[in-house]
Order: sequence, then C-alpha cells, then structure tokens
Amino acid sequence: MPDIVRKDFARKRRIKRIIFSVLGLAVVAAITYGLSRLEPAAPTVEMGTVFPDTVKFGNLMRSVRGLGTLVPESIIFIPAKREGRVVRRLLLPGSEVQPNTVLLELSSPQLEQEVFNVETQLKADAADLEAIRVRLETERLDQESVRAQVESDYEQAKAQLQADEQLAKAGLLDQLTLAKSRVTAQQLGIRLKLETERLEIREKSVEAQLATQRAKIEQSQALYGLRKQELADLQVRAGISGVLQQLEVEVGQLVTPGTVLARVSDPQRLKAALRIPETQVRDVQIGQHAEVDTRNGIIPGTVIRVDPASIEGTVTVDVQLDGDLPRGARPDLSVDGTIELERLVDVLYVGRPVYGQPESTISLFKVQPDGQYALRTQVELGKGSVNYFEIRGGLQEGDQVILSDMSAWDNYDRIRLNR
Repeated sequence: MPDIVRKDFARKRRIKRIIFSVLGLAVVAAITYGLSRLEPAAPTVEMGTVFPDTVKFGNLMRSVRGLGTLVPESIIFIPAKREGRVVRRLLLPGSEVQPNTVLLELSSPQLEQEVFNVETQLKADAADLEAIRVRLETERLDQESVRAQVESDYEQAKAQLQADEQLAKAGLLDQLTLAKSRVTAQQLGIRLKLETERLEIREKSVEAQLATQRAKIEQSQALYGLRKQELADLQVRAGISGVLQQLEVEVGQLVTPGTVLARVSDPQRLKAALRIPETQVRDVQIGQHAEVDTRNGIIPGTVIRVDPASIEGTVTVDVQLDGDLPRGARPDLSVDGTIELERLVDVLYVGRPVYGQPESTISLFKVQPDGQYALRTQVELGKGSVNYFEIRGGLQEGDQVILSDMSAWDNYDRIRLNR
C-alpha cells in the first residue's frame, strides 16, 4: 500500500510540472506577441531645429530664380589685321576708352619694309610718267615739224603749179613741165594728208601711254595707302566709346591675322545673364517678365534668350533690362534674378520642401492638432515656384507641415515635438 501512494505522488508532480511549463511558454509567447504589436517609441525632435509652414489657399505666382552677372549687350572683339609682335600694353582692363584710344602697340619689320618698297616703287612710277611725257612730247614736236615742212613744200608746189599753168596758157611753158608741177603738187598733198593723220594717231597714242602709266601709279598709290593703313593699324585702337573688358595678349607675344587682341564693351547697355537650374528652366519662355536685384536696386526686365545648352546643371537665360541702371552697375556685377512664369488662381500651396520636385509625391510630417506629435503623410505636389509648391492632394488649408530635411527620421512614421 505505501508503494502505491508514492507512485501516484510522483505522477502528479510530473503532471504539475508539465502544466506549469505549458503555462509559462504560453505567457512568454503572449508577452512576445504583445511586444511585437507595440509601435516603437516616437523620437523627440526639438521644434526650434525644424522649419514648419502652414498650407494656404489663394493665388500663387510661379517663378524661378537664379544667380548671374551683368554682361554687355554688345562686345566688340578687336582682331589683329596683320602679323606682328606686341611691344606695349597701354591700358588695363576696366579703363574707359574712346574710339581713337590706343590699347596696344605692335611691331612688324616686314610690314615696314613693304611700306618702304611700295613708296619707292611709287616714286619710280611717277618718275617714269614724267620721262614718258617728255619723250612723247619730243616725238610729237618732231612729227609736227615734219608735217609743217611737208605743208610748206605743198604750198610752194601749189604756187608753182599756178604759175606754170599761167605760163602754159601764155604759151611760155611746155606741157611736160606743167605736168611735172601738177604731179609734184598732188604728191605733196597726199603726203601732207598722211602726215596729218600720223600726227593725230600719235596724239592718241600719247594719251594711251600716259593713261597706262597713270593707272600704274594709281595702283601703286592704292597699295601704298593700304600698307600705310596696315602700319597705322599696328597701333590697336578701341573703335568705340566704352570700357576695356580684356586684353587677350601679352607683351612679346607674336600674333597672326585674326587673333583677338582685346574686348571693348558699352557699359551703358547691359543685360543680365542668369543661371537657372535645368530642372526649373523648362517653363521659361522668351518675353516673360523678370526682376533683377543688383543689391543696389531692383530692375524690371524681359527674357530675350534661353541658351539651348546646359552647363554644370544650369541653363543661361538672358534678361534685357527695361529700367534705368542703378549707380554702381557695371559688367560682371553679381546679380540675383527672378523670372515670373505664370499665376495660379485659387490653389492650395505651401512652402518649398527640401527635397520637393514638381509633379511628384513625397512624404512630409504633418503636425497634429495637439501640437505634440507629427505624423508622416503622403503629399502630392503640383507646379513649383521659387519658394512655394502647389498642393494637389494629402493636405488641407490650415495644415501645418515640416519642410526641413527629415531624412534622419526615415524609419519613423511619428515624431514627438519638443517646444
């Protein structure tokens, strides 16, 4: 009988242990499941370290903004007209210049030799012209002398013929002598006519020979003038009234024709060259209104050109300045420009989030009514501007959202705000 009691007692203890173990495992499983269902504790964010903004309803002026500089509307590039070597730089960039202001001096021994050679040839051609004139005048005088002698002989022959005819009528002269006198007069008449024609032809020949030599002299004079102008061009002048932008060459440098020597601009005619991010430039069009801040006044303007190329993520947009330039405005002055794209009427809008892009959906922390917590909310953005974005979904007027960079809390859907 005692053996049976001990056996029942051991079995009951074993059953009790099994029950306690099962209950323990159930409790542990329940606790684990409960903990897994709990949300992580919301991190605390100092309100002073974030930038909140309130959603508004109304009209939104879309605009884009970019930094840039004032540049001249027209820049004169002064090229070298002849090969030469730079011997002097007379001015520094930024100097005011007039059309005849000398900027650089070049030297060209070859050109100087060419000028001397052409000048010598011109003098030789002029001397040749005088020699030809003297020779032709001498030949003309000789020809006139011959003609005068023939004319004299002809007049004597005619007088003799008339006398012989009178004597022949009186029977005092035979017919043979009369015939000889008549033939002599006729021959001298023909010779006089030929000598007269020869003299006329010679006069025309004189004019032709003199004209040929004069043309040669005119050609030498034109070449001499050209070489003299090229020699004068070795003193490089500004050509316009303005400001010297840049001297492109150094003393001692050898330049060839076409090499840009200097740049001169008119400081009274400036435009703004703004660098707009290529992600925002797609809506910029020619004719849109703009405002350019020179740090000494705001000037209204109009978009006149959009560069088709992108450089380092920006596109250059030229803005014509429609107002008077403020004091101190000059080329290369840094400016800040805003271009108005369009006016959106009766839309929801909010300040520009850090990572917001037009026509996209992003997550923002929306501040709860109690002001103690902010919940992550999906927000649909519409068109963007410099400082604002259109809201197309996810928010309502009066909602307050955080626009700051919240990437440090990407793993949380709720944060606690410590004011």
